[in-house]
Amino acid sequence: MVYFRGNSSTPWFADFANYHAGNFVVKGMSSQQKNKFFKDVKHYFWNDPFLFKICANQVIRQGVHGQEAVGILKACHNGPTGGHHGPNYTAKKIFDVWGIDFMGPFPSSRGNKYILVAVDYLSKRVEAKALPTNDARVVCKFLKSLFARFGTPRAIISDRGMHFYNDQFAKVMLKYGVTHRLATAYHPQISGQVELSNRGLNRILERTMGENRTSWSDKLDDALWAFCTAFKTPIECTPYKLVYRKACHLPIELELRAYCALKHANFDLQTVGDHRKVQLNELNELRDQAYENSLIYKEKTKRLHDSKIKDHVFNVGDRVLLFNSRLKIFSGKLKTHWSGPFTITQVFPYGTVELSQTDGPNFKVNGHRLKHYFGEDIPKMVVLDLQTFPKDQ
Repeated sequence: MVYFRGNSSTPWFADFANYHAGNFVVKGMSSQQKNKFFKDVKHYFWNDPFLFKICANQVIRQGVHGQEAVGILKACHNGPTGGHHGPNYTAKKIFDVWGIDFMGPFPSSRGNKYILVAVDYLSKRVEAKALPTNDARVVCKFLKSLFARFGTPRAIISDRGMHFYNDQFAKVMLKYGVTHRLATAYHPQISGQVELSNRGLNRILERTMGENRTSWSDKLDDALWAFCTAFKTPIECTPYKLVYRKACHLPIELELRAYCALKHANFDLQTVGDHRKVQLNELNELRDQAYENSLIYKEKTKRLHDSKIKDHVFNVGDRVLLFNSRLKIFSGKLKTHWSGPFTITQVFPYGTVELSQTDGPNFKVNGHRLKHYFGEDIPKMVVLDLQTFPKDQ
């Protein structure tokens, strides 16, 4: 690991290196500067001819300076061993990708029936708002407020509901330069992060409302607080800590005079400021580690999920049957859940397939809902129900 900062001619770590290499201390420092110097120098050690730092996460980093640091960055970014294959492989940032979805309808609470949820894919931070309707107008207003507080993201992921899939929403995305990624119809696994957050919020609200089911809008802020201060296994910390690099002090900690609360409350402003600067400097390391932990967790769950799925190979021109999970359109229990046949017109990466039908437009589905068809045509009375598949209504 490499640790560097500054661009002056004198290395930023010169004083630390002189102290460890020759026990030399810079003259003319005030008592406060000396205290800070000896506090910081304990985290460094000299291994001729290099100076190393033991960071807060116990990772040892070498101090570099000037062109040496630039050369290391170029080697990692452009070199053959860097593995830099495009923008998707550079360091990910929080608030880069958000997933949005609606929860509800719920029993009316202060005129609200829906909850619009937005989830940051890296930090798992959740933003939610109780709303009376689920139309495009309230979605655009919510997103503008989100952008003003957390900055403009690179992408937003949503389903194909008409509140997200419309001209007004598209104009907002174009104005702010945000890429809108649509999930495949009837395949909620693509936006699984926001679906998981919806389930977590719903569980918290169920346990806090009690018998009065119309008080959920009053409990929403408390539910968000509980969700963001809970430990998340994929990132191995809380969303609150990943955003602010500090634990959230709960009211009970101040009431019981917890050590951390007393310690920070009695600091003078200078000491508190220095401590906060150290926390902010360590924030990028914490977020990088959370991103790596999230990737490891996703690979683990993907292997478990894929082990239960049978592999199917589809080619352009194949005839297939489509599994219809919307049971309400079938009148009898003996009706088949497979509709078609359809013809494959295009195969996309990651399992998405485009199908054509004789009396309707082409539409996309996930390959897990298909199977090869080798028989005669099925009566058209089943096929007619599939004309609503291209849009999630």
